Amino acid sequence: MRIFTALLLLFAATSWLPARQQVVGTIEKNPGKPLVAVPDFRASGAAAPLIVAFNRTVQADLENSPLINFVAKTRYPVQIPQQPSDLIAGVAPPSARPANPQGNRLTDWGLPPVSANYLGIGYGAEQANLFVVSGWFYTTAANMPGLQQAQIFGKRYTASLDENGAIDAGHRYAADILAQFGGKSLVGTRIVFVSDRSGSKEIWVMNWDGTDQRQITKFGSISTFPSASPDGRLVAFTTYASGYPSIQMFSLDTFRKLPFYNQRASMNAFVTFTPDSKRIIFSSTAGGGPAQLYTANIDGSGLRPITHSGAIEVEAKINPKTGNDLVDVSGRSGLPQIYRMNIEGADVQRLSAGTGEATNPSWSPDGAHIAFAWTKGFEPGNYNIFVMDVVSQQTVQLTTNEGRNENPCWSPDGAQIVYASKRGRQSQIWVMNADGTGKHALTQTGNNEKPFWVNAEK
Repeated sequence: MRIFTALLLLFAATSWLPARQQVVGTIEKNPGKPLVAVPDFRASGAAAPLIVAFNRTVQADLENSPLINFVAKTRYPVQIPQQPSDLIAGVAPPSARPANPQGNRLTDWGLPPVSANYLGIGYGAEQANLFVVSGWFYTTAANMPGLQQAQIFGKRYTASLDENGAIDAGHRYAADILAQFGGKSLVGTRIVFVSDRSGSKEIWVMNWDGTDQRQITKFGSISTFPSASPDGRLVAFTTYASGYPSIQMFSLDTFRKLPFYNQRASMNAFVTFTPDSKRIIFSSTAGGGPAQLYTANIDGSGLRPITHSGAIEVEAKINPKTGNDLVDVSGRSGLPQIYRMNIEGADVQRLSAGTGEATNPSWSPDGAHIAFAWTKGFEPGNYNIFVMDVVSQQTVQLTTNEGRNENPCWSPDGAQIVYASKRGRQSQIWVMNADGTGKHALTQTGNNEKPFWVNAEK
């Protein structure tokens, strides 16, 4: 009974989140970003009903990107080109310019009301029982001597002849557009999360865009706090299936359990992987007293302690850029706060202010920022997502007046953050741009929480 009570206190404590830095405001969307127009593609044959899913996917990916501003389709001209032969090179002479550009000239798309810097066009068709899309991308700059010089790329996208194939092709076309502005494709990445939709809290996985949601575990118990190896092959999580919190390791290739030795302790939990995916750091009560940080091989062997603080130490996250330092959530100053230390547990520094509760730290891929949940800021008493510059310890608030928001995790490209948001009775998985814009839900069924973004398998 004492163990159960202690675990309840521990897991309650791991909903914390602080910050020593000053709240400097929300990040504004940059109006100077490139303006991109992509009219709806059309398609023939069996591809015709599927092109709707393709168009919807392209628009969503571009609208939700922090790299560009997507031009609303209500501003597009009457004539919509579908292929290069539909376009006319050059600028219409002033005497021939209508009040509203017709759209057959590439430069029409650079004039008001569209005023786009770039244009994407294309069409779809069925070929050999496959969904095939031809897509092009152009600059609308008037100083280009011809269409060939204005074309940035032209590619063919082949996929299965079904809605999933159309969605996949849409993601790839949008990714190629965003790559022109420094974007990295998230296609192939996944999100592991906790869901109770099957009757108990189990570990689930879905594609980065919320599609193909699948259950990994079927313990009929509480499984929670998933994390994944940087190579995208392993998922680790905490489960009560054995009666006390212990670590399970699963393959993301086969969804099968892998060997892991749990120390004899009332709790082993909260795994984080080293950047090379060969070792882990986790919390354990193996030494007696409050949970401390330990390091081990990915099968649980080679255990040795890192911290000896005498206070609860949980939620360690290793800096993915350096591999030499980590952040964790500690009770050493009273309320849960975020601390930084080197990989051996030395050079300890408190990052959070000590006001409120600070928890759920997550490193950005560049190792310069952490996202975390905090009960202070512009909505005291409720958990919201903040981003901290680790060097300056300045913070920016990304959520406010949007329910209870926790467990942020960065996308592998650093452009988005996935998190859990409870708005009403249920918690769902949401995603937003790293500047707080483009928020949208990825799940709708049951309670869903504690997401972790998984790299594409290396």
